[in-house]
Amino acid sequence: MSAESSRIRSWNPRPLIGCSTLPSQSGSLTVFVAVLAVGLWVLLGFVVDSGRAIAERGAVMSAAEQAARAGVARLSVVDLRAGRVVVDPVAAGRAAERFLTIEGLSGSVMVGGETVTVTIHHATPTTILGMIGIRRIDVSATARATDVHGVTREDR
Repeated sequence: MSAESSRIRSWNPRPLIGCSTLPSQSGSLTVFVAVLAVGLWVLLGFVVDSGRAIAERGAVMSAAEQAARAGVARLSVVDLRAGRVVVDPVAAGRAAERFLTIEGLSGSVMVGGETVTVTIHHATPTTILGMIGIRRIDVSATARATDVHGVTREDR
């Protein structure tokens, strides 16, 4: 090894007079990327799981509408024989509840006059947000169906 090569290896730069050295920032980019990746993962979770919840709400709303229609279709046989068209409240409630049971959903059914109201509350499990502790998103829907008979408006 020559004298010049040993002198180059032992060279240690010193700061200029009046300049201070900055603390080492080794690894700070790694922390930034890790925090950014976690943030993007949570954002992806909100997008995916919210989309699933919106789709599930549509399905729950459809089931509530169909259950209400199934209920309002139950007419009172006694009143029909007397010439009146009236919803049988007991049969309407049972029909709507039976529909919900078949669909695997639970909810409340109210019958008032000629209207059947069905409310469903359903919990949709999350896919990605479960990793940060959000295990489900609650969705609910309310639908009403009213028995209409006869001519309600003229044709155009």
